[in-house]
Parts: sequence; structure tokens; C-alpha cells
Amino acid sequence: MLSRVAENLYWMTRHMERAENTARLINGTAQVVMDLPKGASFRWDNLVSVVGLDNRFQEFYAEADEESVMRFLILDERNPSSIVSCIRNARENTRTFREVLPGETWERINALHLFLQRSGARTTQGRLPRFEVLNEIIERRQSIIGLLVGSMSLDVAYQFIKLGRNIERADMSTRILDVNSAVLLPKEGNTEAEVERLWMGTLNALSAYQTYRRRVSVHVRGRQVLDFVMKDAGFPRTVHHCLNEIVSCLKRLPNHAGPLAAVQHARRRLLRTSFGALDLGALHERLDRVEADLGAIHDALSRQYFHLHSSPAAPTQTAPAAQE
Repeated sequence: MLSRVAENLYWMTRHMERAENTARLINGTAQVVMDLPKGASFRWDNLVSVVGLDNRFQEFYAEADEESVMRFLILDERNPSSIVSCIRNARENTRTFREVLPGETWERINALHLFLQRSGARTTQGRLPRFEVLNEIIERRQSIIGLLVGSMSLDVAYQFIKLGRNIERADMSTRILDVNSAVLLPKEGNTEAEVERLWMGTLNALSAYQTYRRRVSVHVRGRQVLDFVMKDAGFPRTVHHCLNEIVSCLKRLPNHAGPLAAVQHARRRLLRTSFGALDLGALHERLDRVEADLGAIHDALSRQYFHLHSSPAAPTQTAPAAQE
């Protein structure tokens, strides 16, 4: 397979995964804000910082209120990681190699692009219309990945699709967790139930609530949620599961020693870290470390499979959120 095709497949999936998970992040944050305990506060500029886009946001917006942050993350084409930009980029990636994918893939991605063009303005009309549009984006994107999983041969092309999906998914799962570290809680006056509602919103954002109750506990406790989302090997949106999937993909590809070493390093460090013992102040720092490890995996993949024979000045696709 040509490195250009492999890279386009990888980035098509990353852009689609980023669009879906940005929608999940926004809906999950809205739930967190509605469930804030008495005396707690949340600044919307923290959401931009969580996704690593604070510097870019400040270039275009003077005030970080809810409306500005939502427009930046959903509709602003000047933001390469906005939902509209990600879907547009995935559409362009797909258009150039339709013959590699099931025939309906282009049609569904193009339909998602057209849906957002028609309905995107509703995301500025209040939280309920925004939730409905973002939930539709999530559902449509899941139908696309279901088509790929159910219709593609498990060949080299499919492995690059899985690599992009799992790197982006792991990164965004850490960022959805990181939202709670941006909540400013008063030192006194909050019941345990009020605080734990924040973590229930996190699980819902990851479609993990029922699985958590079955595998961990009927009680939603923050430290157990952290340990589950970071380390559970069985749920598809946990960081540990995504790293295992990346290992599986690499073992099906040639010349995988460099990227595989980066993944194994990240997995060892993840499993050594006791996330359940962290307070929210230390959580952000530890999640940043995981995101940096995921960035190192992306760099190793790029060097080995996409730009091995390119000049140093060769252009690249949109960088991961952690590096923007």
C-alpha cells in the first residue's frame, strides 16, 4: 500500500473519531455543568484548555463564554479540530480513495457533512437543540464505523483505519475525564452524592455507565471511574483497551518495531499509574503524560509508515489535538 493512501485512511478515521468525541465531550460537559454541586464553578475556557486549543482560541475570541467556546469547537472552520472541520477533512480524505472502502462509506460521510451544513446553526440556539444535533452526529458516525467494521477485509487498509480510531479515541477519553479536573469545588458543603453526579456525566459521555455498573460497582465513585476508564481492558473506550488494539494492529503490519516499542512503553507506564489514588489537582498532570505518550505513538507511526522517505519539509496532515 502507498504511504499516501495509508496516511489518508489513518487521518480519515482520526478526523471522524475526533468529531464524534468532541460531540461527546461537549454533551458530557453540559451534563457536568448542570450537575455542579452547590458552590462549585466551571469556566468555559477550561474546556478549550482541556482539548489543547487555548492558544488558537485566543487568536479569534476575546471572551471565553459558553457561546464562543461552543462556536469554536463545533462550527469554526478556523479551528482544524472543530467538528465541522473534522468532518470536512474526513470527507476530503475519503473522496481521494473511494475504491479502498465499501461503496456506501463515501455516501454516509457526505450525508453527515450535508447534515451539519443544514443543522449546524441549531447548535447556537440553546443547549437542547445543540444536544440533539451533536447526538445525531454521534449516531451517524457510529453507523459509518459499523459499516467499515462489518464490510471490510482485515487487510492492511483496515489496520490503518483501526490505528487512527484507537489513538484518537484514547486521547479523547483522557480529555473527557479531564473536564472534571477543571471543576472548582468549594472545600466544604458538598455531599458525596453531589460530587459523584459529576462522574456519572463522564460515564454517560463515554456510553460507559451501564458497563461500569456491571463491571465495577452500582455506585459511581470518582476514583473507581478513573481507574475504569484508564485501565479496564474490556471496554472499547478505555485507554488500556485502545493501546491493546494498537498493538494488535501493528503486529499485522511490517516493520513495526519502532511504533510497537512506543506503544509498549505507554502501556507499561499506564498500568504502573494508580489513577484511583489521585486527587483532581494531580489528575490533570497525569492525564497530560498519557496524552504525551499517545503523541509519541503517533510520531512513531508517522516516521515509519507515512514519511519514512519524505524530505524534512514535507507537509503533514492536521496534528493531534495534544500538539496543536
